[in-house]
Amino acid sequence: MKGFVFHGPGQSAWQDVPDPAIKEATDAIVRVDVVTICGTDLHILKGDVPEVRPGTVLGHEAVGEVVETGRDVHTVRPGDRVLVSCITACGRCRFCWERTYGQCRGGGGWILGHVIDGTQAEYVRVPYADMSVHTLPGAVDSKDAVLLADIFPTGYEVGVLNGRVQPGDTVAVVGVGPVGLAATATAQLYAPERVIAVDVAAARLDAAKRLGADAVADAREGPEQLVADLTDGLGADVVVEAVGAPETFELCTRMVRPGGHVANVGVHGRPATLHLEDLWTKNVTITTGLVDTYSTPTLLRMAAAGRLPTASLVTHSFPLDQMEEAYDVFAGAADTGALKVMLGEPQHDVVAVRAA
Repeated sequence: MKGFVFHGPGQSAWQDVPDPAIKEATDAIVRVDVVTICGTDLHILKGDVPEVRPGTVLGHEAVGEVVETGRDVHTVRPGDRVLVSCITACGRCRFCWERTYGQCRGGGGWILGHVIDGTQAEYVRVPYADMSVHTLPGAVDSKDAVLLADIFPTGYEVGVLNGRVQPGDTVAVVGVGPVGLAATATAQLYAPERVIAVDVAAARLDAAKRLGADAVADAREGPEQLVADLTDGLGADVVVEAVGAPETFELCTRMVRPGGHVANVGVHGRPATLHLEDLWTKNVTITTGLVDTYSTPTLLRMAAAGRLPTASLVTHSFPLDQMEEAYDVFAGAADTGALKVMLGEPQHDVVAVRAA
């Protein structure tokens, strides 16, 4: 088959790779219909994630059809259309019992496109399939569903829920790429007073407005002042860092109010300075986290009901074999206006659901 292979920082190719095969009784083989590219994949290509070894097929998000299962897989069978989660869960370790699947110690966690071959290929082996794929309802289109593999659970769990967004809060989202936009959208489930989006790309700020941001700010033009002006000098109740750069993390700590929350979502490849000389008296809570995807079933129900603005995040579509071009478009988002890039040909007709 073909797959998109990492060969080291700055080196990758769409090339022939061995077909995946069942290795464990809990595995499933999925034919990939739709796949997407994540900002984390760009971090890998930059060398920010050194655990990824040359020769690894990248990707951790997909929708496809199960074509084979191991003898201990009971929740899906060949022919099922499924969402492949970015997080794999053994279901048996302490962390899985606590629903913190991202920290799985039984061979799961973030492994696809990280420590084993991932989804940016024609087929993928998914370990622990009973816990790590989700059967899709007929009402959810594949190109919408794939956004629930990573970006929506990440923005929601690591940004909104870890940040403890409450009714009446001022929420600032720093970095409104796909995950930041997902945080912008899902923050509104908790009725904040306002959501402020911060970025350097005008196209992304426009997208944030379409998804409900009440105010936007160019990160190069002192967004702290806008936040201060809108909060009578207090600062934001919740600040979501969705970039993964020292400068933006430090910006977030300057924008948060005393007693507020900074929820770090971004993938960091360099150290950031924690200014405790300013923060130690302010009762600020800082959270970090890898997504656990415990919210995926809930988000799938919301998507089936038309309650998530998934379609508006997809800006570019490509056939699967144009992976290298798709990466160029996604990496050049400042020039291309790319938000979420989709690849593949979904093998599914959406079933219309009408009220009785």
